[in-house]
Amino acid sequence: MNSSDAKRYARQLILPEIGVAGQQRLRDARVLLVGVGGLGSPIALYLAAAGVGCLALIDNDVVSESNLQRQVLYTNDEIGQPKVRCAARRLKALNPQLQVDEYPLRLVPPLARHIVKAYDIVVDGTDNFQTRYLLGDVTAQLGKPYVYGAIREFEGQVSVFNISPGRTYRTLFPEEEMGGVPPKGVMGVLPGVIGCMEASEVIKWITGCGELLDGRLWTINLLTMQTQVIEY
Repeated sequence: MNSSDAKRYARQLILPEIGVAGQQRLRDARVLLVGVGGLGSPIALYLAAAGVGCLALIDNDVVSESNLQRQVLYTNDEIGQPKVRCAARRLKALNPQLQVDEYPLRLVPPLARHIVKAYDIVVDGTDNFQTRYLLGDVTAQLGKPYVYGAIREFEGQVSVFNISPGRTYRTLFPEEEMGGVPPKGVMGVLPGVIGCMEASEVIKWITGCGELLDGRLWTINLLTMQTQVIEY
């Protein structure tokens, strides 16, 4: 580790649970983030800042004005530009050492397995059931950890799948949800809370510190500040 790294990651390096060995594992890690919207923004920013070596971004959308209330990766000047390109530019400005793999596309079955197998861990920044079930199935087949997060209005939830045998996305959600559900509103700070929790689980898995949300679903309601951990 060079002197620049020692300065940049000083506050992590002094944590005995991470230290030099954990920081090196972060540098060696290859993380796939599917969706760089509300959830993906804080996930990407904090993983880049933490020193993850390679972060792959998948999203086929462009920045719109309605995104800016919660998607903190983007600026008003970037409206109409591809999210993946804007996100990569912002993340490289934050941490020039970061390798960003850009996939400006929608994840579909023919591509999913090919892309997922190239990375160590998958993080959910999506907003639809179809993609989540695809990710859940592909990561389970490949044995890749899958960090899940979801938000709605004032409530959010986080879990980690494929760590222990039999604890997959379909273990928690065995039946596919109905499509065509009208979009719901969301408090702007909620994806920040849930996205940070997801980033934390990724860092914990990479460095081997703490207890993952394996077989447990963590939930929070920002209106009441009530949290629960539900075992499954």
